[in-house]
Amino acid sequence: MAMTTLKYPLNNAQVELMKLFGTNLSDEELKDLKNLLARFFADKAINAADDLWDKNGMSDDDMDHLLNEQR
Repeated sequence: MAMTTLKYPLNNAQVELMKLFGTNLSDEELKDLKNLLARFFADKAINAADDLWDKNGMSDDDMDHLLNEQR
């Protein structure tokens, strides 16, 4: 069987995930992994939003205005 050469090398995260996926996870473990990854990216998004909030000196009133703005 011939090996396929990748045109683009895997990044460090992809390599680690490939190692992980070398094991057979149960359905429950797969669910837990998906939740862990979702929480990881959600936390990153929340932190970025918090930084933007602080950088722009926003208040709760500003957020209320944005949420109630007509489009």
